[in-house]
Amino acid sequence: MATSPASSRPVPDRITLTQPDDWHLHLRDGAHLAAVLPETARRFARAIVMPNLRPPVTTTDMASDYRERILAARPAGSRFEPLMTLYLTDRTTPQEIERAAASGFVKAVKYYPAGATTNSDSGVTAVERAMPALEAMQRCGVPLLVHGEVTDAAVDVFDRERVFVERVLAPLVARLPGLRVVCEHITTSDAAHFVLESGPGIAATLTPQHLLYNRNAIFAGGLRPHYYCLPVLKREEHRKVLVECATSGNPKFFLGTDSAPHARHTKEADCGCAGCYNALGALEFYAEVFEAEGALDRLEAFASHHGADFYGLPRNSGTVTLVRERWTLPAELPYGDDTLVPLRAGGELGWRLL
Repeated sequence: MATSPASSRPVPDRITLTQPDDWHLHLRDGAHLAAVLPETARRFARAIVMPNLRPPVTTTDMASDYRERILAARPAGSRFEPLMTLYLTDRTTPQEIERAAASGFVKAVKYYPAGATTNSDSGVTAVERAMPALEAMQRCGVPLLVHGEVTDAAVDVFDRERVFVERVLAPLVARLPGLRVVCEHITTSDAAHFVLESGPGIAATLTPQHLLYNRNAIFAGGLRPHYYCLPVLKREEHRKVLVECATSGNPKFFLGTDSAPHARHTKEADCGCAGCYNALGALEFYAEVFEAEGALDRLEAFASHHGADFYGLPRNSGTVTLVRERWTLPAELPYGDDTLVPLRAGGELGWRLL
């Protein structure tokens, strides 16, 4: 037994959790999908899979085809279940929302403001243009997953989330009070307080990188492209609020890794891609956060209960076990014909998935 840094309580050397789900995941496609899926499937029973492929997954038929490719790429014996999403555009119809809701396998619709992040150029240009689809989502009970950033060039990149909450999200929730919304990968105290002050239909996912690091990590001893993601890491004061939310036991907050793999050469470039690949070590990263706060007893609810409850899905029946054991993350990994650099590459973790 060890002692938690945040309290004098002894910390176990082994933790068994109801098998968690990842409520925000990028799996890519083809050889890249095959390269990254096994690590997610080891840790998580289910995952909400993001639709920002090229071309984006804009219809229920496309989501069905993508789902079949994911199922075909599962490791032998895996029962991992992909939960599919549609990519919201200005032209998404209420009829397509109804088809998605009736499909049984499409669980949500993702709102990317056009130009906000990777493969978001087909996203929503103005919320009014997507209103017929959003009204259908409220009517059908389909959750809206929001990448909460404005793309106004006059807004500082570190303020894009705050301004989105003020200009877009708060008015939308007021207009459609029955719409269920997940504020994805929140990064600021502003977004956290919005979720806390809203009704039970508003929730948020939190990533390992936004809980572990502030924006200094991007510039530690030079430019660190593998810590660059969108929304970008923020000030320490914001990180502390996110950690408080994650470890509080509040069911509005749950695990979503936003694991977003990119080939090494596309990150280490003159215009590098945004995204952190954290699926390797994902649960271990979260355990590190909760242990530091003396809140390991709340990790299971955050990782395994809150998200399933919000989506109205049964909690998983299986379990996973973490053991206290130091190990070193690899410097790079195979990624089809490319290589992939994981979050904290070459660094240590204090917990390991058994």
